[in-house]
Amino acid sequence: MRIAVVIVNYNVKDLLVSCLASLQASLAGIESEIIVVDNDSTDGSIDYAEPMFPGVRFMRLGENLGFGKANNVGFREALAQKAEYVLCLNPDTLISEDTMRVMLAYMDASTDVGLAGCKLLNADGTFQIACRRGFPTPWASFCKVFGLQAMFPQSPRFAQYNQTFRRQDETYTVDAVSGAFMFIRNEALSAIQGFDEAFFMYGEDLDLCFRVQQAGWKITYLHTTSIIHYQGESTRRSAINEIKHFYEAMEIFAEKHYGSSWLFLIFLRMGITLRSALAYLSAYRLEAGFALGDMLALNAAMLLGSLLWKGRFYGFPDYAYPTVFFGVSLVTLLSMVAAGEYSPYSKPSIRRAFSGLMISFFALSALTYFFKDYAFSRGVLLLTIGIGIVLTSLLRILSELAEKIIGGDSDRRIAFIGENTATDQLIEQLDVPRAASVGKRSRARLVGIISTVPTHENSFSAHSSVPIIGNVSYLKKIIEQYRIDEVIITDTALPRAEIVQHIMEAAQSGGTNVAHRATFRFAQEYDEVIAGRIVEKYVGNITGGFAASAPPVVQYNLAQWKYRLTKRIIDIIGAVFILTIGLPVVILRRPQHHIRHRVQHILDVLRGTKSLIGLYSIPSAQESPTTINTGNFVRLGKIGLTGLAHVHNPEHLSAVAIQSLNEFYVRHYSLWLDVDILVTLFFRVKRHEQRPQE
Repeated sequence: MRIAVVIVNYNVKDLLVSCLASLQASLAGIESEIIVVDNDSTDGSIDYAEPMFPGVRFMRLGENLGFGKANNVGFREALAQKAEYVLCLNPDTLISEDTMRVMLAYMDASTDVGLAGCKLLNADGTFQIACRRGFPTPWASFCKVFGLQAMFPQSPRFAQYNQTFRRQDETYTVDAVSGAFMFIRNEALSAIQGFDEAFFMYGEDLDLCFRVQQAGWKITYLHTTSIIHYQGESTRRSAINEIKHFYEAMEIFAEKHYGSSWLFLIFLRMGITLRSALAYLSAYRLEAGFALGDMLALNAAMLLGSLLWKGRFYGFPDYAYPTVFFGVSLVTLLSMVAAGEYSPYSKPSIRRAFSGLMISFFALSALTYFFKDYAFSRGVLLLTIGIGIVLTSLLRILSELAEKIIGGDSDRRIAFIGENTATDQLIEQLDVPRAASVGKRSRARLVGIISTVPTHENSFSAHSSVPIIGNVSYLKKIIEQYRIDEVIITDTALPRAEIVQHIMEAAQSGGTNVAHRATFRFAQEYDEVIAGRIVEKYVGNITGGFAASAPPVVQYNLAQWKYRLTKRIIDIIGAVFILTIGLPVVILRRPQHHIRHRVQHILDVLRGTKSLIGLYSIPSAQESPTTINTGNFVRLGKIGLTGLAHVHNPEHLSAVAIQSLNEFYVRHYSLWLDVDILVTLFFRVKRHEQRPQE
């Protein structure tokens, strides 16, 4: 056997299918084997991909072992087959048709090279600097951690880690290549025995390259073939804390290989602590900014309330200051957090801010009974909350206007490659003909369809009323002419090598203006994108897709008894309320023949077979609760009378998108998520009622 390919998959089944299809095309005519090691994915990756690729060996792990440890499982299988070369490949990659032959020819001719990588491109065709790197020596680490590399990217002295001073279109020896694509000689891999399993993720590729060099082999960056790397997809679709693991990996590497320098380790830990703090602050700068703005708004509202009620800004006794400022700020902050505001999973919301201020009103009113010396004036408190509602709402409105002014709210221009029913279905899911919001502070605008067969430009698709804007042969020109931001590929017959070539060419269409480069996605992957954007639209922005700052083991809130108990109690209280006090409303608002059906659903909630807010039934399993593998199969959720998927025309969603929304709900369940869904449903119903009947 010439090549054994080892792929560790985790929750990227759509990208895995695209990767395997492109890989098989690239391996055509080469004696090879593909081994997929699944790291206990929760998205049904293997069940989805295995029937499509009968020639691929799939290995299921019972737990998430991490990147290095799972790869070692595959490496042992590859070495047992006596493959001449082992390719360590990420599933979020798209391989060019010539990649395997180019790498094989180069390694056969370069007998002193133990490991090689190729050129990695982003989804928009831009170069990924991580595909050739230097080792994080004390000096290189110092420059990386303290920002000197970013300040002087063309300096060989300061940019040693990412090697940004070197040309992209040359082949040369390097310290390390990316773990997304590592073409390793059998003898080199046997000598080092794979990855160091002390690394969970990040850093293990650097460590492996370090040990390959110690074993006497060269490492090369080869520029003559390219692949597309959809960087970070596994992380975004998991509960992995990316920042934490990145800096932990850097520290493990430094201790392992440069541990003799205690002074360096002290400085490195200081730098890592500082960079980690800055990274978290940067990640949550929007939430921190709104929290600070709201505190200032409430204190300003209290001063204005005092002026209006008592005739002066400082109308309270002298001893009350500055205690009242701290007290109001703290209570408001906690109330806003309780209402779900400042969450990393949702963008600031007027309705959540209103709920938070209502909570703070009752909390401050209650506190005056315990602290009589601060029970100054109910009138000032009412004015404070009233003015605070205006100011915090104004803050959020101004933020939205600022986004529009700087272009954050501009239309995202979308085009499809492929004239088929899949394109038509995705158009319905996106709801783009009505310019509905499909992303963070942005709207989608469908430009047209790019055909893969000869056709007349400016004609219309046979499947829909969407115009055809040209042929894929002129993709670069079309992207430039129509200023397309996102290209969705639905034509599965289009050769992968041709797709990679189009992406590379399209990367040049925007020149130095990155904003005008198009991002390429596949139809299967776009089901996940649609699900994420529904969450953004109806619940808020999910930072980094479906990722969350949590331990590396995927956790589901609805698997915990406290959440399940809370949800059950709320279901019982809600069902009893609807069947008693709320029953007249149900009778008045529903047609007579729907009342019995509705009451039956409420009784199902009382029995515990359904939930007021829950999951949406996937067509293939209409009445069975969703079951997700978390090590042991636990029944996590129930079909809901309403829910996250219910609020966006679920009949237009694919089973994949619905499953993604269901999984998001059970993973991130909280009382405030249910409140968000209810409020969203209320406003959606009101808009529907106010819409003139046709």
